[in-house]
Amino acid sequence: LREDEARRRLADVGPNEPAPPRPFAPLLEVVLLFTNPLVVLLLIASAVSAAVGEIVSAGIIASIVILSVTLNAVQTLRSHRAAEHLRLAVALTASVLRDGAWCVRPRRELVPGDVIRLAAGDLVPADARLLTARDLHVQQAALTGESLPVEKEAGPLAPDEKSPASLRLVFLGTSVASGTATAEVVATGPRTSFGAIAARLAARPPETEFERGTRHFGLLIARTVLFLVVFVLFVNVLQKRELLPSLLFAIALAVGLTPEFLPMITAVTLAKGARRMAERKVIVKQLQAIQNLGSVDILVSDKTGTLTSGEMQLASHVDAFGRPSERIFRLAYLNSFFETGISNPLDAAILRHETLDAGAYRKLDEVPFDFERRRLSIVVEGDGERLLITKGAPEGILPLCVAAEKAGEAVPLPPERRAECETVVNAAHEEGFRVLAVARRAVEEREAYRASDEVELVLVGFLMFRDPPLEEARTFLEALRKDEVEVKMLTGDNDLVARHVAREVGLDITRVVTGDELDRMTDSALGHVAETASVFARISPAQKGRVIMALKGRGHVVGFFGDGINDAPSLRAADVGISAVNAVEVAKDAADVILVEKGLDVIHVGILEGRKAFGNVMKYLLMGTSSNFGNMFSMAGAALFLPFLPMLPTQILLNNFLYDMAQVTIPSDSVDPTFTRKPRHWDVALIRDFMLFIGPLSSIYDFLTFFVLLRVFHSGEELFHTGWFVESLATQTLVIFVIRTAGNPFKSRPSRALAITALSVVAIGVLLPYSPLAAPFGFVGMPASFLFFLLAASVTYLMLVELAKRRLMRR
Repeated sequence: LREDEARRRLADVGPNEPAPPRPFAPLLEVVLLFTNPLVVLLLIASAVSAAVGEIVSAGIIASIVILSVTLNAVQTLRSHRAAEHLRLAVALTASVLRDGAWCVRPRRELVPGDVIRLAAGDLVPADARLLTARDLHVQQAALTGESLPVEKEAGPLAPDEKSPASLRLVFLGTSVASGTATAEVVATGPRTSFGAIAARLAARPPETEFERGTRHFGLLIARTVLFLVVFVLFVNVLQKRELLPSLLFAIALAVGLTPEFLPMITAVTLAKGARRMAERKVIVKQLQAIQNLGSVDILVSDKTGTLTSGEMQLASHVDAFGRPSERIFRLAYLNSFFETGISNPLDAAILRHETLDAGAYRKLDEVPFDFERRRLSIVVEGDGERLLITKGAPEGILPLCVAAEKAGEAVPLPPERRAECETVVNAAHEEGFRVLAVARRAVEEREAYRASDEVELVLVGFLMFRDPPLEEARTFLEALRKDEVEVKMLTGDNDLVARHVAREVGLDITRVVTGDELDRMTDSALGHVAETASVFARISPAQKGRVIMALKGRGHVVGFFGDGINDAPSLRAADVGISAVNAVEVAKDAADVILVEKGLDVIHVGILEGRKAFGNVMKYLLMGTSSNFGNMFSMAGAALFLPFLPMLPTQILLNNFLYDMAQVTIPSDSVDPTFTRKPRHWDVALIRDFMLFIGPLSSIYDFLTFFVLLRVFHSGEELFHTGWFVESLATQTLVIFVIRTAGNPFKSRPSRALAITALSVVAIGVLLPYSPLAAPFGFVGMPASFLFFLLAASVTYLMLVELAKRRLMRR
């Protein structure tokens, strides 16, 4: 194309970006954060407070919401910038014919009609039709899941020939393994096969564990708030009290029950986990991914490069009957050394295993590899002989052999001897080896050799390769198993190899499920099988997604580790998608967590960090909902028999604010080791039980305080308000030290910051009635004897809560 024509087409079709990076829109991100159910509830409470004149209350609530949302947005912005920096680290270009000359242009500037040039090692920059091709093999596993390169050829296209199975098209996102080619671009950007996958990823992913838990908790609080507000208003109307004070009192109850610091506590806690992960060179793109990691109970991963090193090694070379042989290695080395058509990990392993001197041989010809024959032949001349050396899959070479080498001599290959050779191959497969057969044949001199010359071969022997499991893989799996995370391996390799690797790393191989079996299963049957089986072999990318969704359907929280284009839908479907920095862009875009340095131990660290973060969030939820509900329950009950409001609306809000201030340091608190030993999920039932059992327990002490104030101290309205304000603040604040641990509070020490803030808030509550601020808030000084009652009530209350807590935790 001419440059001006290319610019015109670029303006028409847009840049060649299959998944254009979404520009970070801070305002949009903030708006999305405001859709959190709890945030919505808080904003409604703030608006109602402002509407009835409680400007201070409205301002406090709104400030807290804005602070927590801002913190979350800042962390999200920082993560987006880090991910964008990674995306721009590699500038993708293409060799394109413009104005009659070859030049290099950014990939995003390619347009349909451009002619591009491809060579071994190139990334294909767009979907294109091959114009010329010489020994062209394309690695398109990232798009189709095929583990080996596909041979491509030039030729006319059928009108509807567009699928990745086409041999005359190359596709964006694939790479050239060998050969050269020129091609005409037929599709760019979203119109490519790559772009079609990216478009599917634009849809909202399935609900994650964090989102589901937040939604259920928000509904629980909303129902409770609605019931209490309606009840209090109804009681006050029946008692013919003034409507405005009653409405303000009901609003104060609603605000008091709502855990308005939850967004901030959650954001700060998760941000701390994200910072610790960043120190381990892990980018957490969304804060909620930290909590989801802590909830993961099943980690799904590929085999190659995750549980194994991803680097093939030549383990042994034997003759046709399983005896060690140097001759087979020499012939295999010559084949790999002179091969030019395709480069693959097996050839690299042969050449890396040992260096031989091939100078005595001269290459005469090559019969390239193709995936129908599954073999490759080299014709060499040297040492007074002219040999055709064939290397390939045993099932493709054995039928062509009429003899086999035994002790350096060719012997006939009748059925019984052929069976011996097949036994060697099967035994190697069962040991997890990848096997290549090597055969030879003396040939006459001619101008060219073809696949038809691969007949009447003499089997020389077999090469056994292995992709060794990572040294830390077994330790990693044992550590996860100890922390109650099950690992499942999904691989495209055959079941014998998968079984062996699984055995090596310590996975259960009682049942290995193949892709063919999986296709015959219903979704419900697959759910049961996916729970019980740990190894899935010969599995396609689409089947990976089915396994993940089946596990989620059975109530599991699933993490998925993948780095190919075909992994992107599964990364989105999982509760936590994990990818590596060298993954394809669409995989990194779909992932929630990106490993800058690939390592299994980092995933384990992330899971434990997630559990610690969630542990501190749960502390706030259990303390806040139980204490707040107890106080609100007491207020609602007191409204039935008191001739005045049990506490003024401003006092309720001050009490609630001071209590919340005591909890702002919860993110700094340590988490019991017992809490991180297994996955933790949003347990709304446990939160509800704490609210319904611990809450009324505090109400018992509230009603006891009412009795003491009214009958012992004969208090009026102001002393009653003051006494109950101090008692409720002291008991619900000090209970932090009991509920923050599932064990013995004397053996689990809180962080210094948490201890200081909690005790300071109690001290402020006790001293406030004697300060200049007492009058504005309606407080009066309390008798010294009431302070002794306060001490006794607080100690016995904490003892009862400890007993109830242990019973609830056991349940």
